[in-house]
Amino acid sequence: MDQEFFRQRRTGDMITRMSSDMTLVRDSIGQGLLQGIRAAVLIVFASVVMFLTEPFWALLVLALYLPMTFFCFFVLRFVRVRQKLLQEQVSDISNFCQETFSGIKCIKGFAIEQRRIGVFESINKKLIKLTMQVQVARQVFWPFMAFWFSVSVIIILNIGGKQVINGQRSIGMLVQFLQYLLYMQMPLLSFSWIASLLQRGKVSWYRIKEILEQESKIKDTNQTDYSIEVLHGNIELKNISLEIENRRVLNQVDIFIPSGKTIGITGPTGSGKTLLVSLIARLMDPTEGNIYIDSHDIKTIPLSILRKHIGFAAQESILFSRTLQHNIGFGVDEPDEQLIEWAANISDLKKDIDTFSNRYETMIGERGVTLSGGQRQRTTISRAVMRNPEILIFDDVLSAVDTQTESAIMNKLQSVINKKTTIFVSHRASTLRYTDEIIVVENGQITQRGTHEELIEKPGYYQNLNVMQQIEKTLEGDS
Repeated sequence: MDQEFFRQRRTGDMITRMSSDMTLVRDSIGQGLLQGIRAAVLIVFASVVMFLTEPFWALLVLALYLPMTFFCFFVLRFVRVRQKLLQEQVSDISNFCQETFSGIKCIKGFAIEQRRIGVFESINKKLIKLTMQVQVARQVFWPFMAFWFSVSVIIILNIGGKQVINGQRSIGMLVQFLQYLLYMQMPLLSFSWIASLLQRGKVSWYRIKEILEQESKIKDTNQTDYSIEVLHGNIELKNISLEIENRRVLNQVDIFIPSGKTIGITGPTGSGKTLLVSLIARLMDPTEGNIYIDSHDIKTIPLSILRKHIGFAAQESILFSRTLQHNIGFGVDEPDEQLIEWAANISDLKKDIDTFSNRYETMIGERGVTLSGGQRQRTTISRAVMRNPEILIFDDVLSAVDTQTESAIMNKLQSVINKKTTIFVSHRASTLRYTDEIIVVENGQITQRGTHEELIEKPGYYQNLNVMQQIEKTLEGDS
């Protein structure tokens, strides 16, 4: 699925649909459908035999069970509505827990554990209330069915008994008919449980189906040219505009990046820098304009080929609760130990790894929680260069490292980026000075472009950025 799908979906809701909803669907098929077919067969055959035995009494039983059918239909409608609300509330709790566990440092840092527990209690009480409503409706079925069955037996005994006394029917036929009715007792009583189970499964299936019917907007189409297997890294963006939720975030952007060149992109926070590089990796498509790589329209390049040739170190360092070795070699099918060590050295991470007791076998915890911010960023840099792609994209991946480490990383990266098409998104002039050209993006538009030396001489955003960072550097040196 594309980024828009995940932007609109909560993690907790998707987890609930893949776990709780899936379990309910499984139960409704495994138990509900199986027992339902069994009950239906018994009821049909018993009804046929009763009609063959005594049509009048069979019609009487049918008339008695019609009100019960209407009652079931009414209750099931109530159950369906409440079950949907219940599953949505389960999603809310799953999402709340996921956010709480992910943000536990922030919660403890602000000492708001009790407040968070209070919020959990509030949404949990709503879950309990909805669960009780569903259970009350479900539990009404069994006693009502049992009561109605008993009423049916009493009526049959009353009417049938009078006919036996009057000599219209034999007592044997009455006993026989009552026996057939007893055969129907368990299927009819279990019908309440089956109907409730199938109803819950139906609600959950619609929730799962809603996900299954979604189609990614970013995918290979009949325009895809599968003969394209190699890319060299010439990138051209022509008249690129992008709208998100009816808001234009990029407007008429034109960029050409020759193969092997290094481009820097900077600008104020929220100006559209990350969105710009996301378009190159085709994590989303522009609203207007075209993107070309080696003169191929990006939409004609197979996604697997395009992304195989791109090494992307994202702004947010996403790591997995596995070893460092696994995370560095994540984008490679069969990572080589020497290549992993080389990639770690390029990002200046190797010296830190050498201090770990388990070195590359160190478990880094969920989302890299055991590493510092700078170490996480350097791990993602290692992961990107490890793939040896033709295009490298570094999205503000040096923001958490000090200036000495930044300098060491940039010096080591030169041997790699000199042979690749490289894009640096950064707020640091000290990083951008290593690039062949710097592009300044403000309010979704390119306002300046040139080399580091050219832009520091021109009034504008980049000159101000450089001056401010020089002052900060001077103040740090004095302190």
